[in-house]
Amino acid sequence: MQTLDEMKPQQSPELLKSLHILTRDGKINQDSRRKLKQVYHLYNFIEPILEKMNKENEHYSIVDHGCGKSYLGFILYDLFIKLNLGRVIGIESREELVENAKVLAKKLKFDRMSFINSSIVEAENLVPGHVDMVTALHACDTATDDAIFFGLKRKVKYFFLIPCCQAEVARLMRKNKSASLKEPITELWRHPIHTREIGSHLTNVLRCLLLESQGYKLTVTELVGWEHSMKNELIIAENVGVKKGNAQARILEILRLFNLQELESKFII
Repeated sequence: MQTLDEMKPQQSPELLKSLHILTRDGKINQDSRRKLKQVYHLYNFIEPILEKMNKENEHYSIVDHGCGKSYLGFILYDLFIKLNLGRVIGIESREELVENAKVLAKKLKFDRMSFINSSIVEAENLVPGHVDMVTALHACDTATDDAIFFGLKRKVKYFFLIPCCQAEVARLMRKNKSASLKEPITELWRHPIHTREIGSHLTNVLRCLLLESQGYKLTVTELVGWEHSMKNELIIAENVGVKKGNAQARILEILRLFNLQELESKFII
């Protein structure tokens, strides 16, 4: 066990203990050290966006969809939001996780953190006021799409997305495979492992085109090294008000090419 010299000065040791990164006596093992470095790496991506939001509207709001134990929300609040006037709203369908997060926020006096026990779809009617950013960290399968649709309806300025388990497109590709076999391109997903990988990649490509069609400028990168996680694609989107002119046409062509026309109403809005 070691002490953690790299801990950021504004970081609450009590939070890290509650998240089981630090032991009760403030020590850390190698696995936890690696986890904290990954958390800080994630924070380094989002800190510039927080600074921009704070300048644009000091009473900004972040909605964290599928927040789970709300590691992301707590870290953002602790390192940045507690020093200004922003707020975080966590959305989570598992009631026990919501209750635990509420207890921890109260314990740490994170007064501008709140949590709603809800699905992402139902949250549209439960989240009050203006929303500036939507985050979704490893929201499974179509939950990332639900977070995107929530944000588009609320006309948010920023998205911060790390998709996970993109299974919907792969399911349709498997279902329609026999109808597609005459095309040479089908070789890209003839084998099940390729179906899963191509389906996952296609899902995120379609999501990016959807956001671009609605006026968002995108940065797509990897979060951490692939040796740490395969669920590693980070999509950062900022609404700049300029719609990519050919985005919808490209969505339609991709759906046709991969025999996924069933998804047209989802990605063309």
